[in-house]
Amino acid sequence: MKRLKITALNLDIIWKDKVANFNLLEKKLENISAEIFLLPEMFSTGFSMEPEEIADRNEESLSWLKKYAKARNTAICGSASIAENEKYHNRLYFVTPDGETAHYDKRHLFSYSGEDKVYSPGNERIIVDFKGWKILLQVCYDLRFPVFVRNNGDYDAIFYVANWPETRIDAWKTLLKARAIENQCYVFGVNRIGTDGNNLHYPESSYCFFADGSMVSEVDGNIVSAEFDREKLSEFRKRFRFLDDRDEFEIKY
Repeated sequence: MKRLKITALNLDIIWKDKVANFNLLEKKLENISAEIFLLPEMFSTGFSMEPEEIADRNEESLSWLKKYAKARNTAICGSASIAENEKYHNRLYFVTPDGETAHYDKRHLFSYSGEDKVYSPGNERIIVDFKGWKILLQVCYDLRFPVFVRNNGDYDAIFYVANWPETRIDAWKTLLKARAIENQCYVFGVNRIGTDGNNLHYPESSYCFFADGSMVSEVDGNIVSAEFDREKLSEFRKRFRFLDDRDEFEIKY
């Protein structure tokens, strides 16, 4: 597919209430169309350091994503707290209309808040292929670590889902733009809005950047949309072959 429409939702997540958030999402997205819907980090509960209270034990969030993707004939992407094998993960799901599912467990856990004390990190880099577009899946704090996402010519775009508070929002926007420029790809970051149960505030700050650093997203209320353009990306990469000069990194897990 030469063009791909992505729609993200600036969601004021209802604290620790999955059913309420599922209902809210269905209402907010009722009249919106896209090839891919992109939701914030821990879209069904908000980001909590109490996984024993919020973690999915019966694939509640994944089941809703599958149901929604099938009903709307669209792909959908969002993360949730997951209990698995006596561990907790911050897991980002990518679900297609036919129910095919990929997931990425957040690798870089936010030690500043103690996330690394209660969640277990993933150790695998996940790239999904949807309608001919290769998309790297990432979560929030991962944004600060460029080596892990270095483009080896194996993807066209990065999705970042986040609960990134207002106090550090300049870093969020700056790093999203930097990741797009250095990896010559589209970067779409979706952040939640509102105030969470920890009294952290989140301004409207979801953006999509093109490979040259230009912003290509548009905002309409709580909806942020962008269109990926295959020819535009290919032409830019052919003209500016910066990735050919990249350093080689060895990532140790």
